[in-house]
Amino acid sequence: MTAPLETASGYRAGRTLPFRVEAVRQLRRRRTAVVAVILAVLPFVLVVAFAIGGDDGGGGGGGAGREQRINLVDTATVSGLNFATSALFLSAGFLLVIPVALFFGDTVASEAGWSSLRYLLAAPVPRARLLWSKLRVALTFSLAAIVLLPLLSLAVGTVAYGWDPLRSPTGSSIPATDAVFRLALAVAFVFVSQLVTAGLAFWLSTVTDAPLGAVGGAVGLTIVGNLLDAVEALGSWREFLPAHWQYAWADAIQPELEWTGMLKGTSVSVAFALVLFALAFRGFARKDVVS
Repeated sequence: MTAPLETASGYRAGRTLPFRVEAVRQLRRRRTAVVAVILAVLPFVLVVAFAIGGDDGGGGGGGAGREQRINLVDTATVSGLNFATSALFLSAGFLLVIPVALFFGDTVASEAGWSSLRYLLAAPVPRARLLWSKLRVALTFSLAAIVLLPLLSLAVGTVAYGWDPLRSPTGSSIPATDAVFRLALAVAFVFVSQLVTAGLAFWLSTVTDAPLGAVGGAVGLTIVGNLLDAVEALGSWREFLPAHWQYAWADAIQPELEWTGMLKGTSVSVAFALVLFALAFRGFARKDVVS
């Protein structure tokens, strides 16, 4: 007969590896500082670029309303709100994918690469608790990165171009107070749309000991999704691709707020993300962290 397992007095699995401890560990990582610097510098780079290049803009996008979204850059110098919107447009398709993939793909894989997973679990930190703590920190840091860029862009753009209503490419305008809410809604949707990349990176981080493999794999699969969305022969099947809705947030800054695209994009992104996060927890529960 096997003797019952005993735990140390005062031990509580739910108190191991608290959010604060993991957040401080990740905050001290060099890649966190590098991401913050890049996102902080970008608005100033854009101001200089627009000053050198004049008011002519350009860009690209996928899905419905592509031409109108390209013209978002044409109005970048109209006001600080327009500048923040243009910065979000220029970065949402790829630049913001990188920090999300970094924060999620570097979570478990880096610990495995350093052979520190075995020591964390011997603390003892339950596996599900370890993943949940790292997931919350990665979500927080990713949200901070996605909010940081438009927030700084709004501040820099307001100083450079003034605090005026948000002007749409069609010539109509949205009052500044209302436009701030619209911009916040757009940022929230960008964060939700990035959950697919987050799920991919997090899942890959639990199946490989190479952080670059997890990060690169997530970015690569995200690019593949964008390429598939560009294949018009797929027809309505493209609506099941998260990439198809990545610019649906542009509907939030139109004179008439349109929810349909954002709601569809949210449902697709959340569904994919939940499956990928579940795969990560299931796979990590069986992962050999000793070898």
